Amino acid sequence: MSAASSRPWGCSGGFFDWDRALKRLETLNARAEDPALWDDPKAAQALMRERRKLEAAITATRAIEDELRNTVELIDLAEAEGDEALAAEGADALAALAQRAERDKVEALLSGEADANNAFIEINAGAGGTESQDWAEMLFRMYQRWAERRGFRTELIDEHAGEQAGIKSATLLVKGEGAFGWAKTESGVHRLVRISPFDSNARRHTSFASVWVYPEVDDSIEIEINEKDLRIDTYRSSGAGGQHVNTTDSAVRITHLPTGIVVASQTERSQHKNRATAFKMLRARLYEAELQKREAEASAQNASKTDIGWGHQIRSYVLQPYQLVKDLRTGVTSTSPQEVLDGALDPFIAAALSQRVTGEKVEVADVD
Repeated sequence: MSAASSRPWGCSGGFFDWDRALKRLETLNARAEDPALWDDPKAAQALMRERRKLEAAITATRAIEDELRNTVELIDLAEAEGDEALAAEGADALAALAQRAERDKVEALLSGEADANNAFIEINAGAGGTESQDWAEMLFRMYQRWAERRGFRTELIDEHAGEQAGIKSATLLVKGEGAFGWAKTESGVHRLVRISPFDSNARRHTSFASVWVYPEVDDSIEIEINEKDLRIDTYRSSGAGGQHVNTTDSAVRITHLPTGIVVASQTERSQHKNRATAFKMLRARLYEAELQKREAEASAQNASKTDIGWGHQIRSYVLQPYQLVKDLRTGVTSTSPQEVLDGALDPFIAAALSQRVTGEKVEVADVD
């Protein structure tokens, strides 16, 4: 077996073009030495980000190659000496190395314009009252736990509680390098089938909730917003009650009239801070809309703007009468829904990212 022939992203035409990557890094290193680079801070920062990411990818590839070469030599030696235990140890090391290469391959897919940014994850319950609102809250917890698994930090931006249980809507800000790149394929309608805990007759119910993911954008990205296109409403934040009741209209909701985009923030005690956060969210939503046009995938990415119901879902979660989570775009499945709801989303995300880049369904191991 040749270690060089097993580069995790392929040498050409694949996810990671090795020769082109080396030449690109040489170019970036040369440009980084140019004193005039920082005359344009925005361009300089973009170059340094690309350089840092490319260096990390090349270093990771070389490390895997070295470990692959050493492991193959170990297995050859074990087989020559008839040491079954050592051969089994080498096989386990190869399996772990394959998983690592798969993770690195996914990282190489995060090359979009805003993939490195933080991400807003907006969740809305569909029709169905308490059932759908409880499902929306389950999804909210799922994304919180997924973020924790990846080492991201989260911040609650806005939440509207359900009338009996769950949430009507919520917005979560996920902070960390690559948060948007990892989360962006989660946009769409998610369907739950289960025996309802709210039904005294223990009947099976189907619930829907939509997820909408968009990147946080910084001041270096210019988004023109005309004040006359906005409707800004203030209202009293919903809170825990008692001494924590917010007695002022500090929450802010902004509606962008030309697009119908609505954003809201209520977690700050200051109306000024909530207004600033809401404007940041609006800029992010408008920026994401522009990215969609460029990528010519508006129909898929706008799934959460369509009816929250049959025909628009990207993933089904069945808890009864059997246990199955299935992504309807890639075919990836899991027979452990609770593990998925505890944040084990990476296999689904990896397949969706690969499909988005290649346009084809890819073979990704199902979740156990």
